[in-house]
Amino acid sequence: MNVIILLGAPGAGKGTAAEGVKAAVPFMHVSTGDMLRAAVKAGSPTGREAEGFMKRGELVPDNVMIRLVEEKFDAEPPNTAYMLDGFPRTMEQATMLDASLARRASRVDHVFYLDAPRDLLIARLTGRRICRKCGANYHMVNIPPKKSGVCDTCGGELYQRADDHEATIGTRLEVFVKQTRSLIDYYTQRGVLVRVDAADHRDKIIGHILEIVRRPAVGQ
Repeated sequence: MNVIILLGAPGAGKGTAAEGVKAAVPFMHVSTGDMLRAAVKAGSPTGREAEGFMKRGELVPDNVMIRLVEEKFDAEPPNTAYMLDGFPRTMEQATMLDASLARRASRVDHVFYLDAPRDLLIARLTGRRICRKCGANYHMVNIPPKKSGVCDTCGGELYQRADDHEATIGTRLEVFVKQTRSLIDYYTQRGVLVRVDAADHRDKIIGHILEIVRRPAVGQ
């Protein structure tokens, strides 16, 4: 069981990097946002518990989030390789994840920190558009649709998420910095953090990640 983590602020390009990586190597992309939505839709006990917090506008607690991740681990073959996106977000989640992986005789192999300057993150987020129908991502400058406001793939309507408006982006970035500063230190001390320049072209970012994950494991 191999596990890598994509860590980065909103707009750093984690989703884009994940798409490129999983197209080249057999990692299962586990986005906690997608996982939460799927659990709520399926009506699982954990999904119903998470939904209660979400409806009240509260953060889903760490113990519920790790349960969702563990349910994903348990549902897949034991030799599955995972690429976690959006988890862990806190030190509590990180230590819970370590304990869960240890019980499975595994550990986090690499944490790729997609580091980008604040002005670039703001430009990326304000330009982002998402398809209401299939969830495809676009950017008004970097990845524009062929027809304005229309998804190239399914013809669905493109929209801007409420939290991608400039008025709310600053708060999102401040929360990220506050939550993840200790995570960066933690994974650096463990020798698994890899800094990736998120301002680079997507192909260079993906290539950097692939070069590292394809290296033979040492000391495992």
